[in-house]
Amino acid sequence: MIELMMLGFLAERPHHGYDLRQRMNALHGYARTVSEGALYPAVSRQSDRGYIAVNEVDGEAGPKRRMLSLTQAGHDRLEERLRDASGFDITDGQRFLVVLTFLSKLPSESDREQVLRRRLDFLDQPVAFQFEDGRPVRKKDETDPYRRGVLTVAGATRNAEIAWLRQQLEVGEP
Repeated sequence: MIELMMLGFLAERPHHGYDLRQRMNALHGYARTVSEGALYPAVSRQSDRGYIAVNEVDGEAGPKRRMLSLTQAGHDRLEERLRDASGFDITDGQRFLVVLTFLSKLPSESDREQVLRRRLDFLDQPVAFQFEDGRPVRKKDETDPYRRGVLTVAGATRNAEIAWLRQQLEVGEP
């Protein structure tokens, strides 16, 4: 996700490393912060691959700063990552939110719709979060109020996302 967030934010405009990390942390959430130890090696890898250009610019009141910008190869890579989103990029809710954040950077409406359809197909599958004796526990049968809360929140979130996806894709109930 670091690569996708980096390419996505840089597709919007160039950023200094610190600013980029702040934006990535805001998107990815407090539970999955991006450290400098993760960001700067990722910047180096993306630069080595030709996806990111790194230029030093004068700082406003101090030393030179590294300005990061996206190359054409980086734009192409971003489009590829978005178009080909699958696996955990579709099934993991947090990862899908990152994909969704930058999906408008994918120029083809058809490609965007295919990504949304993959997510909707995943969400349309039966799901269970808790099991007892190998069978899924239904909210109405859960006696623990906190576990029932997990089921309530997860169900409401899932239903809201399904409704939004269907609206975007202009499809009705299955």
